[in-house]
Amino acid sequence: MNHKISFGQFETGNIVYVKAVAIDDLPDAIQDEARAQADGADTLYAVHREDGEQLALVVDRELAYSLARQNDFSPVSIH
Repeated sequence: MNHKISFGQFETGNIVYVKAVAIDDLPDAIQDEARAQADGADTLYAVHREDGEQLALVVDRELAYSLARQNDFSPVSIH
C-alpha cells in the first residue's frame, strides 16, 4: 500500500538532541563552574536544537529528557 505523505503538514523544529559531554571536553571558561555544579560527575548532558544551538547543559540524562519534554520538544539521543 503506497500513499504520498506531505511532510510539510507536520510540525518541524521541535526535535532536540541529547548528548553526553565530558566536563574535560567543555570550553575552559565553563569547566570550573560545571564541576562545581556536577556533584562529582565527570559527564554532563547537553541539549541541542536541530541547528546545533545548545539549549541546556544538565547533570543527568533523565533531567535532560524531562526538561526537553516540559518545553514541548521531542528529545532524541545522540551517541
